[in-house]
Amino acid sequence: MKHFIKLKDIPATDLRKIILDAKKRKQKRKKLNTLDVDKDSPLKGKLLIQMFEKASSRTRLSFYLAIKQLGGGTITIKANELHLGKGGESLADTAKILSTYGDGFMLRTDSDKKIEEFSKYLNIPIINGLSPSSHPTQVLSDIFTVEEIKKKPISKLNISWVGDSNNVLNSLIAASVKFSFNLNIGCPKNYEPKKFVLDWVKKNKRKINIFNNAKKAVENSDVVFSDKVVSLNDKINKINKIKNFNNYKIDSKLMSFAKKDAIFLHCLPRGSEVSDKVFLGEQSKVWQQALNRVYVQKSILLYCFDKLR
Repeated sequence: MKHFIKLKDIPATDLRKIILDAKKRKQKRKKLNTLDVDKDSPLKGKLLIQMFEKASSRTRLSFYLAIKQLGGGTITIKANELHLGKGGESLADTAKILSTYGDGFMLRTDSDKKIEEFSKYLNIPIINGLSPSSHPTQVLSDIFTVEEIKKKPISKLNISWVGDSNNVLNSLIAASVKFSFNLNIGCPKNYEPKKFVLDWVKKNKRKINIFNNAKKAVENSDVVFSDKVVSLNDKINKINKIKNFNNYKIDSKLMSFAKKDAIFLHCLPRGSEVSDKVFLGEQSKVWQQALNRVYVQKSILLYCFDKLR
């Protein structure tokens, strides 16, 4: 049994195994329908319990399909449907109940502390489907997508991020250390990654480049990443934040400073941070990016269940 909470805590060799397995499984599904089970049915009879404290589209759908295609099943619950919290049941007791009924637990939460606490009391693997500081399943899937499109290891590519320093960027930074790729970040002053994130990079003898200039961040880039500038639960002055990012909008002019064959990726949902022309254009690979979450999350599940070969 293995937990999947933060990329920085998972060995690089294991992360690479997950990607290689996802590649093989995707190739084998070319003639199968969406709900057809993989021929080896590695998780036959297994139940994944999903719990959401935050809204979700891609994470919910991709995990549903992932466990189904592996031969298992899933139950999706909302936090307010449990006795946890309102009903007075402790997190420890809730974890024991989840362990009794399920074989795995995927949590999308508004609390980093909560996911760490669950990991202490569960007797089944927990997967971080998104937390305030991390979005590991998204970013590992994005690594898969980049290598699938570019047909080379991400370590040989220049990667750029233009936008806010959020949970997705934290995981992308962790991935840059684990997969040894060059990462440039473009964001306004006061929106740079947190010191503890940068200290971890330095401790691991890696370097990321931070620019308070979008053009410099994307120059000579193979891949340009972004995310919504204003998140659903941002507790800030949203009007001021959008104003501070006015010079960081990803449009055709900004993309022209990247390589001619550069691609654009966005974990969705989108906001005003990217123009329609870029988002819906040929350089955008966001739909392929979204679909690939199914394949990578299948291999993450196998990793957590000790079924990865």
